Amino acid sequence: MIDSWRFIDTGPCGAAFNMALDEAAAISVREDNSPPTLRLYGWEVPSVSIGCFQKIGEVDVEHCLRSHIPIVRRPTGGRAILHGDEITYSFAVKTSTGVFSKGLFDSYKKISLALGEALIKTGFDPELKLLKESRGTARSDIQKSPLCFQSVSYGEISVNSGKIIGSAQKRWQDGLLQQGSIPLLADRENTSRVFRSSSHRGSDIPLCGLKDMVPDLNPYKLKEAIRASFEEMFEVSFIMSGPSKEEISLARELEAQKYSSRLWTFNR
Repeated sequence: MIDSWRFIDTGPCGAAFNMALDEAAAISVREDNSPPTLRLYGWEVPSVSIGCFQKIGEVDVEHCLRSHIPIVRRPTGGRAILHGDEITYSFAVKTSTGVFSKGLFDSYKKISLALGEALIKTGFDPELKLLKESRGTARSDIQKSPLCFQSVSYGEISVNSGKIIGSAQKRWQDGLLQQGSIPLLADRENTSRVFRSSSHRGSDIPLCGLKDMVPDLNPYKLKEAIRASFEEMFEVSFIMSGPSKEEISLARELEAQKYSSRLWTFNR
């Protein structure tokens, strides 16, 4: 019997609500109130997300305030991203048993393979980083960069030598939440202003988006390719759905009490 998972496309939402809904969905999945859930979404306005453990000083907060660019701290780790014209995804699943019960790197690999297959379906030739680097092998200028798309970590995906999907995970004993960004157009000018440029000069990893390479790319076909590739990779069938009332309610609480809180966002 084929398992049924849940596919949600919420479209663009506010920065704090995006993070809150991802966490609410992950809680619902971990509590067995929802099946494994793949969510695709966007951003109402250009927004900055920073990793759970990242220092806020790596972002030019004053510029963001002047330019009305929201800043939100993710529940997942990783480095900062300026979200704009992109497809963002989140995936929540239990890890106590089943296909995702074999640890961090195995789960990154499996999700990356599904995303890579989606890019192949839409005409790209992706490169997946599936080898772990030993300590001291990465270039120092890349290691110091606060930008997600100026470094390539295990399980992440590049096209034409440019990183094109950046992802990060939050893990609990019984589940995981993975969030990732798939830029369609790279906003190089705003990126250089939002992030402290001296921190990432010298990087040889270009900022790029899929539409920079294929201008007539249809985002809806890419979304469909992502859905189909997950179904094929994990031998499941997706149920098209929206968040439950309980998830929306919890997300509103998390949005107000956590993700809109200066204490959470600026605590590092």
